[in-house]
Amino acid sequence: MSQSNQIAIVTDDPGWHGRQLRSAFSDRGFESDYVSLMDCHFSIQNQQTQIHIPGFDPERLVGVFVRGIPGGTLEQVILRLNVLHSLDKRGIVVYNTGCSIERTVDKTMTSFLLNLHGLPVPDTWICESETFARSVITEQCSRGHLLVIKPIFGSQGIGLKKIADPDELPHDPEIYGGVYYLQRFLPRMADRHQDWRVFVINGRAEAMMLRTGDHWITNRAQGAKCVAIAYDHHLAELAEAAVRAVDIDYAGVDLMQDEKGNFLITEVNSVPAWWGLQKICDFNLAERLVDHMLSKIATIRQINVLN
Repeated sequence: MSQSNQIAIVTDDPGWHGRQLRSAFSDRGFESDYVSLMDCHFSIQNQQTQIHIPGFDPERLVGVFVRGIPGGTLEQVILRLNVLHSLDKRGIVVYNTGCSIERTVDKTMTSFLLNLHGLPVPDTWICESETFARSVITEQCSRGHLLVIKPIFGSQGIGLKKIADPDELPHDPEIYGGVYYLQRFLPRMADRHQDWRVFVINGRAEAMMLRTGDHWITNRAQGAKCVAIAYDHHLAELAEAAVRAVDIDYAGVDLMQDEKGNFLITEVNSVPAWWGLQKICDFNLAERLVDHMLSKIATIRQINVLN
């Protein structure tokens, strides 16, 4: 790429979202292309450190839009996040930052930070001990509550399992990375299972929707239907507070209702998809994201943005 200002879109599966972002950047006078963190590397020679981003000139790269971080070993994931941390320290805007991704990709830290800031979350237990996990299940089931076990690193509803008895706990703890993340199951409050997704950009709830389906896992990737809803100020306030608690540029905040109708925050997604939400939204979400990212770049360096 020859333009002086370049944008890297970090993803291993560009698809519709990647095309939306590239189009929005192009409309504003920026060239962008895709890159996988698996192809990036460090070189430290003669007391000089170089961060190699294939296809990009380090003197021209002004921003990195993170659309996905591939899974791998702990060492691989740390290396990939270190690339983002290092770019940030070099004055390149990383959107979302490595730190914010660390706080949200790990459900344990997300739950802790939300609760620390006084936000409503489902009752949750996280441990390595199978004995303790079984005791929690036994105690909660004796009170008539079901639990859900989740991978602490996971998305799109993959790996969720409902538990009604201690014997239903997976016998191989490595299925969940040796960690038991148990959360109280929230029974459905309507004819169908449902939850809410609020899309927050630059601290403001830009769009929201209801996701509903026959299955208790209501992710769109699991077949849930996305339904437009009127702007709800209470949902917006909760989602915006959640984003402040984890300190992130943009996020998809998921909420559910308990048996009393109170909203609880179940997840903050740092690389949220927005295909389903765009279908019921009357403005372009990729453009809002790109505009916010470019405004952050403009605070630290001179750039020309086409109107």
